[in-house]
Amino acid sequence: QVQLVESGGGSVQAGGSLRLSCEASGYLLLSKCLAWFRQAPGKEREALVSENGGGGVTVYVNSVKGRFTISQDNVKNTMYLQMDSLKPEDTAMYYCAARDAYDCFSQPSLYNHWGQGTQVTVSS
Repeated sequence: QVQLVESGGGSVQAGGSLRLSCEASGYLLLSKCLAWFRQAPGKEREALVSENGGGGVTVYVNSVKGRFTISQDNVKNTMYLQMDSLKPEDTAMYYCAARDAYDCFSQPSLYNHWGQGTQVTVSS
């Protein structure tokens, strides 16, 4: 059974940092497309950043460029999202996702496995 278990969300003041973790079980993250999404209340789920099976990174939202970094630890079979210089508009539920393929896309429907979500709240 494939499980992606997220942790690391919480409340932080503007300008602060958080690191989200997504540990996989029953599934190897190596050489897969991995991505982070977020969904704010009343809005659609949006792709933030992905890393394809070869390590190529794509950032889908301009506002997170230079602030959010995706990475993975193959020994721990865990992916991460480092979020720096957080802003109130970053407040949302954050999800990790994995796709049973090398290439990444921004459409949520193309991802096979999802974490349960973790809430990030940034106060001004």
